[in-house]
This record gives sequence, structure tokens and C-alpha cells, in this order.
Amino acid sequence: MSRTDEYIARGKHRIPGLTQLLSKRPDQFAPGVWPTYFSKASGTRVWDLDGREYLDMSISGIGANILGYCDPDVDAAVIKCVQSGNSSSLNAPEDVELAELLCNLHPWADKVRFARTGGEALTVAVRIARAATGRDRVAFCGYHGWHDWYLAANLSDNESLTEHLLPGLSPLGVPKGLRGTALPFRYNQINELKAIFAQHPDEVAAVVMEPLRNEMPEPGFLEEVKALAKAAGAVLVFDEVSVGFRLNTGGYHRLVNIEPDVAVFAKAMSNGYPMAAIIGVAGVMDAVERTFISSTYWTDRIGPVAALATIRKHEREQVSDHLHRIGKAVQDVWTRAATQTGLDIHVYGIYPMSHFGFDAPDAQARMTFYVQEMLKRGFLASNRFYANYAQRPEHVQKFGQATAEVFGQLAGLVDQGPLAPHLTGGVSRPGFHRLN
Repeated sequence: MSRTDEYIARGKHRIPGLTQLLSKRPDQFAPGVWPTYFSKASGTRVWDLDGREYLDMSISGIGANILGYCDPDVDAAVIKCVQSGNSSSLNAPEDVELAELLCNLHPWADKVRFARTGGEALTVAVRIARAATGRDRVAFCGYHGWHDWYLAANLSDNESLTEHLLPGLSPLGVPKGLRGTALPFRYNQINELKAIFAQHPDEVAAVVMEPLRNEMPEPGFLEEVKALAKAAGAVLVFDEVSVGFRLNTGGYHRLVNIEPDVAVFAKAMSNGYPMAAIIGVAGVMDAVERTFISSTYWTDRIGPVAALATIRKHEREQVSDHLHRIGKAVQDVWTRAATQTGLDIHVYGIYPMSHFGFDAPDAQARMTFYVQEMLKRGFLASNRFYANYAQRPEHVQKFGQATAEVFGQLAGLVDQGPLAPHLTGGVSRPGFHRLN
């Protein structure tokens, strides 16, 4: 038994679900062959527990490692922080520096609170909005984490989140008293949001949404969302956890000149170190003083230090421009390989967060085969690609050669019968599904 297999067996025995993050479960990629655990990572490279080295052209820590793994500038700042003390009975001055930096990047924002993960930061934002308005209901679009306020959408209808997260997602454990408090609408479907406000006048505390995910907003959509929220007295919360820092330094909403009341950041803002921020206008954020939001580990020093180093480097090196170029090159790789081999695929998403899928009844088996065979060639690859600053054109070139080979191999097999005999560990589970 390899060390990887040993740890998977031990993990299954002690950890329900095996991993702490659904998007890192091996059955999401290629059961039986996905490495699952890493021993070290640097730049674009990852080593598994058995010493195998991979070039990571997949999810870059689910989008958290925007500069690449073990970035020398961020890690140097963190190491200095550790050596001088990460935590004490006093507060970290970097909290103030980071709050000022985020407000300077987003001049509409007056106040900042910090957390350490995206999901909890969204929950903080919802608590603040409810405290500021005295209302309970939340209209939302897209995926915003695992917390009760969000999963409450499935208490009334277990299909409410079908197009937002995973079909049939169970709200087991969510208090039934939250039924009817989370109301979903779809991206670019402004009439659905209008219907929510019409059905629940003066009851909606917040509109929570990703300003951008996989498709661009239709002309006037975000403007109308803001206008509807303002007219109803609801707090507009932009979830920038995923898209933030991909297309510019800061929030995507800066590029379209739509100012929310609150914006939430995590993932890319600290290059893999736990950190999240909730920024907003004073009239909303000051509601924190009238409720209770507090946590010991929100006062550690590593998170703010890592965020300051990451954001400063991101702006200095114009990282978002690089992510755009690399992401476009990867989308071109998929499209070119499909054209050359005659495989039908669809490619979508903004360049720094690219996706593709096979257009076939056995699409999931085809994707599993692709992941499996790319592993044999030394690549972590899947249907998702999060660009990072450490990835270079030469990496994309090697990735393109391997993808072309695997697509060619797949094209030669699909007409011969089921792919199951060619899969080492069976077909992977459907991937993480979001509504834009």
C-alpha cells in the first residue's frame, strides 16, 4: 500500500467525508488515482506523499493561491510575523493597516471587519445586514457557503438550491424555523428578484450575490439589482470571495462602477493563508456595535500580514493581467485539442477561472479519463482551471501537449464502447455546481 492509499484509508476511518472541503475530495476528480494529499508545494509544483511531482494546472488551492505556492514575498512576511509572535493579549496593528488598504482600494467603503474564511465572512455580512435593517429574509444569487442562513433555502423545497450548488443538497441540521428566510434568484434574471421584493415588501434584509461568476452581467442587470435593493431598504452585499483579485486589484465591482453597501473578500487576498474581510459603508457596518460578532482567531497576525503582502504584490506586479493571459491560453488549449480530435466540448468562465465540459452522455466518464491520464503525464488537471502568477507560458505549452495527447487517446476510445474498463477507480462524482 502506498502512503497515499494508507492516508486515504486512515482518513476515511476518522474524518467523515474524508476532506474538510467538498471541492478537494478525490472522488470529484478520479477515484482511486487522484493523489489527495500533498507533502510539499512550490510555485506551480505539487508533490504527493509518495514523492511524485505534478505540475498543477487545476484549481490552485481552489483559487486561494493566486500568486502560486510558497510565494517568497508572502512567506517571508509570514515567517517574520511568526518569529515576532503571531498572537498575544494585544491586537495586531496590521488589522488597521489592512483595513486602510482595503478602503483605499474601495473608496466607497468606510469600515472593515475581519474573519478567516469566505463562508463565515458571508455569514457575518448577513448578520450585519439583519442587524442594520431589523429584517430576517435574504434574497441571494449563487453559492455563498455552508452556513444555516444559506442552506435554509432548501427547508421549503429541497430543489431550491439545485441551480445554486448541488442538486438535492440536504438542509439536515438547519433549524426549521429558518424556513422562508433565504430566497434564491438567478443571475441575469432580474424579474425573479423583483418577484421576491413584490412578495415580501419591507421584509428583505439583504441581497447577497456574486457580481460576476461564469457569465458577464447583461447590460443594466447589476445597476437594477442595486436600485431594487436601495428602493426596498435592503443591504446590497457583493460576494467577491471567488472573483475578487482575479480581474483587478480588489473587487470586480470596481471595474463596472457598481458600489454595494458591503463587499466580502477571502481566498485570493492572502495567497492561501486564512483571511477574509467584510468591508462596507458606515451606516451598515456600525450595526456590528448593536449585535455580537467576535472570535479569538480573528485576531491572529498571520492572516493580515499575508493579506498585506499579497495585495501589495498583486498591485505592484499587475498580477490580474498575467492571470488573464494564462487563463486565455488554457482555454485555447482545450478548444484547440477538441477541434483537432473531433471531441465536443464547451468552454466557459472568465479567463482566470476557466471551465470546460464534454458534450456527451458519458461526459463524466470522459472527464474522469482525462484527469486520470493527465496524472500519468505529471499534471494535476480537471475541468476547472484557476490561474496563478507562478504559471508561465512554458507550463501552458507542456500542458497543451499533454492535453492534445489525452484528447486524442480519448477520441480513439469513445467509439469502441463504454469507458469504464479504461478507468482505474470508476467514474468521478459530478463536480461543484453553481449558479452564476
